Amino acid sequence: MSTRESMPYDVVIVGAGPAGLSAAIRFKQVAAEQGADLSVCVLEKGSEVGAHILSGAVIDPRSLDELLPNWREDGCPLAEVPVTENHHWVLTATGKRTLPEFLTPPFMHNKGTYTGSLGNLCRWLAGKAEELGVEIFPGFAAAEILFDEQGSVKGVATGDMGVARDGTHKPDYTPGLELHAKYTFFAEGVRGHLTKEVIRTFDLAKDAQPQVYGLGIKELWDIDPALHSPGRVIHTQGWPLGDDANGGSWLYHQANGQVSLGFVTWLNYTNPYLSPFQEMQKWKTHPEIAAILKGGKRVSYGARAINDGGLQSIPKLVFPGGALIGCSAGFLNVPRLKGTHGAMKSGMMAAEAAVAAILSQREHDELAAYPAAFETSWLHKELSVVRNVVPLVKKFGDFLGSGLAGVTMWLEHFGLKMPFTMKHHPDHESLWRKDLVKPPVYPKPDGVLTFDRLSSVFLSNTNHEEDQPVHLTLKDPNVPVEYDLPLYDEPAQRYCPAGVYEIVGQETGDPKFVINAQNCVHCKTCDIKDPTQNINWVVPEGGGGPNYPNM
Repeated sequence: MSTRESMPYDVVIVGAGPAGLSAAIRFKQVAAEQGADLSVCVLEKGSEVGAHILSGAVIDPRSLDELLPNWREDGCPLAEVPVTENHHWVLTATGKRTLPEFLTPPFMHNKGTYTGSLGNLCRWLAGKAEELGVEIFPGFAAAEILFDEQGSVKGVATGDMGVARDGTHKPDYTPGLELHAKYTFFAEGVRGHLTKEVIRTFDLAKDAQPQVYGLGIKELWDIDPALHSPGRVIHTQGWPLGDDANGGSWLYHQANGQVSLGFVTWLNYTNPYLSPFQEMQKWKTHPEIAAILKGGKRVSYGARAINDGGLQSIPKLVFPGGALIGCSAGFLNVPRLKGTHGAMKSGMMAAEAAVAAILSQREHDELAAYPAAFETSWLHKELSVVRNVVPLVKKFGDFLGSGLAGVTMWLEHFGLKMPFTMKHHPDHESLWRKDLVKPPVYPKPDGVLTFDRLSSVFLSNTNHEEDQPVHLTLKDPNVPVEYDLPLYDEPAQRYCPAGVYEIVGQETGDPKFVINAQNCVHCKTCDIKDPTQNINWVVPEGGGGPNYPNM
């Protein structure tokens, strides 16, 4: 019997991102339409709503139109900058080729989309949710799943506060709080640590392909007003990534003279010496990119893993007592580089199913109406059209694979459905031994256009309570030095975009694996790419991590 204080709700939502907030709003809307007063709360591990939100972002407003039709007139910050130009560049080391827009299907053209800060959109959505009576608790990290006697999910517990690194209680110790619910929605984003447990406990991924990922690294720049064109959208592919890696980049001209720029490296790369962070810095030295940034100033930095698996990697969406929504399930449309509208739609469908179940006097069962709604939705159709794009590029390379992907998208666009769905392989299985590869050459940071990781983390406003248990845990503490170091030169030193991991003492013949957990920006790359799956990311004390102001 737990001695923790508990609070009952009809629905508890873990994560105040676009999926969680849309679910909360839709839940209250539908309940009100039915004349019911139902309760919902949202837990957010960041210090405030939006603190951990990072995206490019160019957003398709389709779900927002469904959820809050008057958003353009209602002060939503997304309405500030509609997309006015759309460019796709194929980069070489010194030049570029522009891909004509007519070669890509219409849904790739960004017509009717908007660019801006997803974090600010979430802050606005949180205000709308609270107007409807949704309770939002920022700074409270869901740390434990609660089960009833039948094995159904009955809610979550927040993490204890004031626990020292050695496990003892500090003077300000406060035990976690239990939140009980008829249904619990997991909207933790990519590779959520409770979502992993739910998927494992209920075997939700048994009929799905492995989820695969990319690492998106983002910077915000204030640029020369003469070079700024609000609404201009640029995507690139090609250089600097070579034959052993795939990915792409973006540069979006947003409000207030800023550009959002970022680089995505798919995490199936093979060279253990590759550094996604340094690939991003190298990309900025391309003449076409450097020209846009000339005279500008970098003002923010962040990183986040993204789901690349598509339709075939979406696990079973429901289990007794709850549902997976948003990037916890993986609704990103990779070729469009858009996931917000899918995340929002998934939350809305789950919310509608939950209201119907609760009003039917049901609780803790499976919300079968949610996956049924997804199967017949525009979201399912959209993801079906692009389901083979990522595996084609991975199998046949950037040039041929992109061409084949384009052909399949056009055929699917015209209703000629491909009679196959390609498979994925887990990202952590792709690394080659260090003796089989050549380390890439990366330029030294100049502090003007290119930077090191520690100065970058400083701009993310990342902060963790120093004396708390390390949230980057090792299943076997000997693996990094005894296995990963001799085989792969310990790749965590390079795939982490925040400088969390390092090997010290090699010069003296006494190597040690050091975890600088205070640097962690919660991107989840280590949890994904570690070749032995030895690193397990668990939630730190609530309120820690990055504090993104405008990402």
